[in-house]
Amino acid sequence: MALDLSRFIVRFVEEARDHLGRLADGIATLGQNTSDRELINALFRSAHTIKGSSRMLKLITITQTAHKLEDVLGAVRDGQLGITPALIPVLMRAIDALAALVDIVAATNSPAALPPVDQDLCAALSVAAQGTKLSVAAQGAKLSVADPAPTPEAKPGPAIPIMQTVPAANKLPETVRVRLSKLDELVKLQGEVVSSHARMRKRLAEIQALVRSSSIESDKSGQSDLEKRLRHFAQALRDDVLAQELLMDELHARALIMRMLPLAIVFDNAGRVVRDLARSIGKEAECVITGSEIELDRQVIDQLSDPLVHLLRNAVDHGLEPPHVRLAAGKPARGRISLSARQDGGGVVIEIVDDGGGVSCTAIREKAVRKGLLSAEKAAALTDQEAVDLIFLPGFSTNEIITDLSGRGVGLDVVKQCIVDDLQGTVTVDTRPTLGTSFTLRLPLSLAVMRILLVAVDGLPFAFTAQHIAELVRVPATSVQTIADRAMAVIRNEFVPLAQLSALLNIPTRQHQSQPGQPRPATQAGNTLLLVVVKVRGDKLALVVDDLLDERNMVMKPLPDHLRRYPLVSGIVISDSNELVSVLHSPALMELARRIRPTTTSAATATADDDQRTGAPRILVVDDSLNTREIEKDVLEACGFQVTVAEDGLDGLNKALAEPFDAVLTDVEMPNMDGFSLTARLRQEPTYRSRPIIIVTSREREEDKRRGIEVGADAYIVKGDFDQGVLVKTLRSLLH
Repeated sequence: MALDLSRFIVRFVEEARDHLGRLADGIATLGQNTSDRELINALFRSAHTIKGSSRMLKLITITQTAHKLEDVLGAVRDGQLGITPALIPVLMRAIDALAALVDIVAATNSPAALPPVDQDLCAALSVAAQGTKLSVAAQGAKLSVADPAPTPEAKPGPAIPIMQTVPAANKLPETVRVRLSKLDELVKLQGEVVSSHARMRKRLAEIQALVRSSSIESDKSGQSDLEKRLRHFAQALRDDVLAQELLMDELHARALIMRMLPLAIVFDNAGRVVRDLARSIGKEAECVITGSEIELDRQVIDQLSDPLVHLLRNAVDHGLEPPHVRLAAGKPARGRISLSARQDGGGVVIEIVDDGGGVSCTAIREKAVRKGLLSAEKAAALTDQEAVDLIFLPGFSTNEIITDLSGRGVGLDVVKQCIVDDLQGTVTVDTRPTLGTSFTLRLPLSLAVMRILLVAVDGLPFAFTAQHIAELVRVPATSVQTIADRAMAVIRNEFVPLAQLSALLNIPTRQHQSQPGQPRPATQAGNTLLLVVVKVRGDKLALVVDDLLDERNMVMKPLPDHLRRYPLVSGIVISDSNELVSVLHSPALMELARRIRPTTTSAATATADDDQRTGAPRILVVDDSLNTREIEKDVLEACGFQVTVAEDGLDGLNKALAEPFDAVLTDVEMPNMDGFSLTARLRQEPTYRSRPIIIVTSREREEDKRRGIEVGADAYIVKGDFDQGVLVKTLRSLLH
């Protein structure tokens, strides 16, 4: 069955015109400021997107012209070509040519109507990309884009009387056309109503407080008629506010539903895209699509197309192996890519999974060193997850050569910027050698209203979006420990790094007295700490705050232009008291906390390196918590041990059986296989019958300790009483 491309062409025209507008404005700006690297990167991505999207729709003339334009911008981005007065007109003529071609596609809705490629223009762009001085002929190359031939579809027809469009039974149509801009204005207005209603709730709380105060005073002197009327008024106002809130919530939900569209808009073309891309590079692939009926706000759908195209292209080119390699590995010659969506709470999860060879962390480290992003020592010290995260850097690609499909280092940086920064979502990568790679995108259903948590730090309000909040918990101050030179809190059977939010934000400490309505500082809230635990890509960070102010749906407004590049703030909300509150960007906070993390001294590192060269003991750390694994790894490596980590009991068993370790540290509560079962299973192996096995867990009941001893553990350490010195001393005593 042939695929109808007409509905995709309409969408391509809209997106291409947006990108061409950005290109025209950006190149005009470059003529005034040639050192704006971020602008150059954005222009390169726009040309790259036009090329990729047009290629999928067989718009060959547009593809080849955009490809030449991309070559020039790529040379500018890489520093091989400078912006000169002679270059700007050639770039602008290329944009004009692309705009004319897009107009032809819009008028005819058919790739066949496109004229041949303008060879003079492409020659001029090729000369410019090579850094050669433009000749007079090249600079004056004329555009040969012809006007579209008149077609029956394009001819204006006679005006149709309005009455002819009404059915004979005088029934009006069930649908009406509304401009999207008007619908957007309606949704924005509804958002303002939500903010206004929050202020009304604030006034209601103030009136109720007055009534309570009046009642306390009237208990002694008797209740006056005015006080009775005030109480009745407060109760009536409360009922009115609650009734209005129900109506407002329903009205806002219905307004958002009007703007919801199915993911099929961006999913349906994926199968053909994958097949065509695979065929163009000598591979075979199929794409299985599920969940395309799930709906998202059009504001999200609009920005989702480019990231999905880049991820599909990445899966075909980087993920899937050539047919002969797959056959040699025992796989079918045809690769398989899965594109799926599912609802998860108040958001949507989209997964792009391939059954290829996985991401080579070694290749990533080597390329990062060759590009000068990291030194060889720092690259070697990266964990596999940290190495995989490098693929999201601008200009990073593991391809050794540049082709028209990939190798230019554009794509995954667009994915991260769009999903994390623009759509307030998350993107995670899970890769396994020989088994494949999966990209998981978590997105909110709508950006119009988001669930917001408001907290106070030193008298100042700050906000977090709900999708990054793991939990809000209060812990005793005495439970905070210092492990590997970092403050840690044991939360839900794992070590979670702890940081003062005021310190991360560089808020000066202020001594202020507590007043009515003012949040209490943590130091005055008893001997406890209030922690907001944020979670990004499986990693957690506990932030110390003073108080919880509110948690509800709020309208998040974008930052003004002069603050757009401030990484720690992703938007602004308006509080009940009409105060602007910064919405903190949790991934940026996590990255900041990681950068200021204390590291082991060079002497300790040197000692660890020397011990590795002389055969230091090899330790296997098994824990399903990423934070706990990395903490125990840091502690042991700083003391000269060689450490391998496993993410659950089954993974730990496989690694322990694959190669011998001198000792094993394991948690108890883990998926697939718990620590007790792992210990008992290892004791059945001759290699591990006498080697030390230490259980490190939050379970502190006596029956758990007895069971640990029964299954063969040599030591049982409770995380709540964790002391890194005790762990190292215990391990060394068991090894000697």
